[in-house]
Order: sequence, then structure tokens, then C-alpha cells
Amino acid sequence: MQSVLESLIAVLQASWNVLLESAPFVLLGFFVAGLLKAFLPDDFVARHLGGTGTASIVKAAAMGVPIPLCSCGVLPAAAGLKKQGAGKGAVTSFLISTPETGIDSIAVSWALLDPLMTLIRPVVAFFTAVAAGIAVSFSEKRTGSETPEAAAEPQTSCTSGCCCSSKPPEPEGLAGKLHKGMRFAFGDLLKDIGGWLFFGILLAGMISVFLSPEIVSRYLSNQYLSMLLMLAISVPLYVCATASTPIAAALALKGISPGAALVFLLAGPATNAAAITVIAKLIGRRATVVYVSVIVVMSFLAGIAVNMLYASLGIGVTGWLTASAREEGGWLAILSALVLVVLVGRAMLPQKGHVH
Repeated sequence: MQSVLESLIAVLQASWNVLLESAPFVLLGFFVAGLLKAFLPDDFVARHLGGTGTASIVKAAAMGVPIPLCSCGVLPAAAGLKKQGAGKGAVTSFLISTPETGIDSIAVSWALLDPLMTLIRPVVAFFTAVAAGIAVSFSEKRTGSETPEAAAEPQTSCTSGCCCSSKPPEPEGLAGKLHKGMRFAFGDLLKDIGGWLFFGILLAGMISVFLSPEIVSRYLSNQYLSMLLMLAISVPLYVCATASTPIAAALALKGISPGAALVFLLAGPATNAAAITVIAKLIGRRATVVYVSVIVVMSFLAGIAVNMLYASLGIGVTGWLTASAREEGGWLAILSALVLVVLVGRAMLPQKGHVH
């Protein structure tokens, strides 16, 4: 019984350390997400993604990279794009780049991973989205099924306002827009992502305590096998981009290669068993097969390329990430962690009524 208690305390301590390191950047990411929501018009994306050409696919991928839509929120958003005339290629591109990365996950990547991986992650997400969009568009043209018919908005199990709430009246003035953006970021978006973020942090703590470097060396030392294992785990798993980052960081600290970590960071947020069924209704079964296949292939190839890049830079693939040298337990980190816990708890509490 005492050993179980000691293990629990060790997991909580390791999770708290991850939270301390990431909390300031998480808050910064949500703040920037609020600014994007406040000053990026709701119809901005739809107005630039009409048509079925390659340009719309590239635009969709580029716009999806910073936009802070949650994993469930991207589904009705993509359905809305299709209803307004966006082609399946552009919709597919948006469906991939949006959940694979975002301003919040980029901030957490900077906190928990190295600068190189922080840069590589959104770049590869962009090219994966473009490749998938072009592949879907090409496959639809070959079968003659690429038509601009409107799509019914898919049903999702989302309960947060970022996905399902009706649009409030557009606020006027700088203060009104800023209030709207912050309410979205630290309310709806935090409600949808916060629980998964804490789950990822807790899982990272468990990995830190129970997964020894010897186990990684014995079973995950083969770069290709470890990437295939990450694919097998991440494709059906539901994990958002922000929550996947502490998990990947914990695995990296135990010796997993940067390529395997990148595979998990890319494939996990973009695919999961629940979302795939909704995506199939949105873009069709054939396009969904192409969608998943491109993600798997691009993630695997990107993992191989990243391992080669790190090796060429003289960075060992088993020791590419080391424990942070930042001051641990500083007042800013502690304050940020406490604020984040309070905000997530407040956002996830059931709301009896809404004050407008």
C-alpha cells in the first residue's frame, strides 16, 4: 500500500513539474487564440476557400495552422466551409492542418520541446494538409464525384460553445471584440481543451515515473518500429494537439526518437475513431480513406526525414531532448499553473445560466 502511495505521489509531482513548465506558454497561447477570434472575421476563412483548385487547398492549409479550433470544433466548421462552396480538397486540407497544430500547441511545443521541433511541427502539418487536399481532389476528379453540393452539418458529441453554440450578435468596438475573443479563448476553447490538456499532463507524469529508459532502449530502439508503434497508438486515439505535446515530451525524455515523437504529434490530433466516422459523412468514404492514408504516409516519411535531420546536425536521436534548464518552481510558473487550474475548473463547471 505504501509503494502505491509513493508511486501516486511521484506521478503527481512529475505532472506538476510538467504543468509548471508549460502553464505560462499555455496561457499565452490561449490569449493569442482570443486575439485571433476577436479580430479575424468569422467568414474570413469561407471567403477565401471557394472553388476546387490547388490555391484554395494551400490557403486552407495555411489558414488552419494558427486557427485555434478544437478537435471537435473543426468538424462543423469544415462542414460550413463545404456548404459555402469549398471543394473537398480544401475541406480536407483544413480538417488536417487545424487540429494538427494551432497557436496554443505551438506555444506549448516551445515550452516542452526543442526549438527545432517547434518549427518542424507546423511546417510538416502544413505540407501534410496540402498533400492530402490535392490527393482527395485528384481522386474525386478521377471518379467524377467532385461536385459543389451543400453538405449537411455533421452531428458531433461536442458540448462546448466553440463547436455548437449559436452565434451571438457581433460586438462593436475594440473593447467588445476583445471581450468576445477572450470569452471564447478562456471559456469555450478552454472548456473543450482543458480537460484533455490535464489528461495529457497526467499521462506525461505516469510515463516519467513508470517508463524506464531501459524499456525504451529494449523495445523502441528501432526507429522504424517505434514510428509504426506511434502510428498504431495515435491513429485511433483521441488527443488534441495541445494535450499530445506533454506526452511526446515525456516519451522523448525517456529516449524515443524525434521522428517517432513527430509521428505521434501529427497523427494523434488529426485522426481518431470518433472523428473519422463524421469525416466520412462530410467528404465521403473514398476521400476519407485517402485522408487517413496520406496522414499515415506523410507522418511516417516526416519521421524518417526528421531523424535524418537531427543526425546530420549531430544531435543523437535518443538524447535529442533533455530536461529543461529553466528555473523550476519560479513565481511566474507557479502563478501561471494556479491560474490555469482555476480557469480550467471554472470553464468545465456546469453553467446554470449565461450572463450576456
